[in-house]
Amino acid sequence: MDIKVAIFEDNRSLRNSLVQLINHEEGMICTGEFADANTVVRSMQLANPDVVIMDIKMPGLSGIEAVGPIKSRYPAVHIIIQTVFEDNDKIFAAICAGASGYLIKKTAPRNIIEAIKETLLGGAPMTGSVAVLVLQMLRQSSTSDKHEFIALSEREQEILALLVKGKTYKMIASECFISVATVSTHVAHIYDKLQVHSKSEAVSKAIKQKLV
Repeated sequence: MDIKVAIFEDNRSLRNSLVQLINHEEGMICTGEFADANTVVRSMQLANPDVVIMDIKMPGLSGIEAVGPIKSRYPAVHIIIQTVFEDNDKIFAAICAGASGYLIKKTAPRNIIEAIKETLLGGAPMTGSVAVLVLQMLRQSSTSDKHEFIALSEREQEILALLVKGKTYKMIASECFISVATVSTHVAHIYDKLQVHSKSEAVSKAIKQKLV
């Protein structure tokens, strides 16, 4: 079954490029393209996507403001924010609202495709520069947290360390010489042991508890 993707982007040229990129990828289809998010619930009903690529700065309702209504009505839908901004406040606002990933608009087309696939595996794709900002902010807020014992296997510690570095599932699989499916299984076990439900939560706890 094809991965259904909806695009919210006010730049017509960029929107058309994303539509073509997705429709030319085997196993993917763009089911909706929208110049704004002002009628986001209706747009979601029309597109019925698995993944949303959402611009932040659009006329009317911003991309961050649109994340909440989407996650409220369609909690299973994954949202990837795509923007020109590398701004701490915007990054965390998007993540806190429920976004699954955050990509800079200059991200290579192949990496956008990989990000869509990764988010469906439970990943949280981020452009490297964004991941660095996230880690810096998490480290700044970690000094007062108490540590707890969490029993991770050597392999789980290795994979968690790579997640903290902002590596994608595909990159981790390559570095550890295992399949992406095996990475996904290990990550599920890590989430269970850390009692978290997302990559951003896992990375935050790993840093705060000094697990890596």
